[in-house]
Amino acid sequence: MGSFIYDSGCPRRTGLGGLMRLPFIANLGKTITAPMLLWGVTLWSAQAEIYDAKQMVLDNGMQVVVVENHRAPVVTHMVWYRVGAMDEPPGKSGIAHFLEHLMFKGTDTVAPGEFSATVARNGGQDNAFTSQDYTAYFQSVASDRLEMVMKLESDRMANLNIAEDQFVPEKQVVLEERSMRTDNDPGSILREQAASAFYRNHPYAVPIIGWRHEIEALQVQDAVDFYNAYYTPNNAILVVSGDVEADAVFDLAKKYYGAIPSRALPDRPDLREPPLLVSSRVTYRDDRVRQPSLSIRKQAPSWVQADNKADAYALEVLGQVLGGNSTSRLYRSLVIDQGIAISAGSWYDGDGRGPGMMGLYVSPAQDVPLDKAEAALRAQVDLVLKEGVTQDEVTRAITRIQDSAATARDSLSGPAMNIGRALSVGYSLDDVETWPDKIGQVTVDQVNEVARRVLGAPGEVVDILLPKSDAEVTQ
Repeated sequence: MGSFIYDSGCPRRTGLGGLMRLPFIANLGKTITAPMLLWGVTLWSAQAEIYDAKQMVLDNGMQVVVVENHRAPVVTHMVWYRVGAMDEPPGKSGIAHFLEHLMFKGTDTVAPGEFSATVARNGGQDNAFTSQDYTAYFQSVASDRLEMVMKLESDRMANLNIAEDQFVPEKQVVLEERSMRTDNDPGSILREQAASAFYRNHPYAVPIIGWRHEIEALQVQDAVDFYNAYYTPNNAILVVSGDVEADAVFDLAKKYYGAIPSRALPDRPDLREPPLLVSSRVTYRDDRVRQPSLSIRKQAPSWVQADNKADAYALEVLGQVLGGNSTSRLYRSLVIDQGIAISAGSWYDGDGRGPGMMGLYVSPAQDVPLDKAEAALRAQVDLVLKEGVTQDEVTRAITRIQDSAATARDSLSGPAMNIGRALSVGYSLDDVETWPDKIGQVTVDQVNEVARRVLGAPGEVVDILLPKSDAEVTQ
């Protein structure tokens, strides 16, 4: 599971690094990033009641979840807002991510930069990140500093100051971030163009960082309006994980967040993609490219939008069978057995509020033409469509997924990340706790059925990254 996330490891403050991909995933539509690498193999690093999480809802509508873990005297405090780049008004791309930056620019009682400075003085770390579906802010501190960070975070939920003298220089920071992470990275350029080709009726087509010309045109009032519309407790989830007692956390949440009044939220349409009936190829050539690569994107139901939730579980297993690790079909055949690729795999991206995606990728070995590698990749897909995957493959894939889930609670920060991400896109806490059990119920017939329906569909978008002295985008 993955989200195209811009974390806030930018020049204004330190923290998590830039966009990072997991070892067996490349050229994703919504790029998997550092938090995924740090906190678990998948979003669903969970077993039935593995977290034993406790929850309540404040009178103002804010959901509060607590996971107790007393192995070390530390705690992770995360506030998740159910708003991301997909909620931006037309022509205002990048405002969700821009506002995430501005949340560190002070309130009536906290000066610009003082939030992070206070956390650091108390031995903690803080940061934030924005995705298409949500925006999250987190602090990791000693357990006895929880009240301090809760006071700070609740203050900026209610009392953020967005001043012109802070807005203008921060816009330049965001533009420089776009230059560094997108405009100067061939892979990012290609992913941006491919997303625009793949999504035709959904804001996932628009980059999280925003289009440069629209970032340049953003005004202070745009940020104020977005903040007032979505930064309200009834659109937020608080997740606290670590050396705490649930009842004590609930009391603190009532004290600091419970006093903030709720506001009516804007209507948000449930946008669906029309069937992709044709195929297209998006090629980006750049003389900075050292390793060619190719990805194939297919429409697939997300968990939230699926008519049958079982399809999402089956697609998760299919993604593991095809390309989840070095023993998967694609890697074993193309890299190990044939030696025509240096990497090959697949992904299923079904964790958002919008439509999902199934993808396959290959990067050819030295002196191997890309078209030969693509043919070998498609041959493996054809074999799956013709013969299906085996019961043994499905069993092993389920075991790998559940094994990774079994270690989730050992992480001090992982529960806050996994639970918050899930609840933000529409899962219930019970869905999170029972996810491995649902994976365990997937049958080989279900996997083969979704494989035929998704991989056998006629439409697709192929994105290709190639070296060339004269850069161009063709579509």
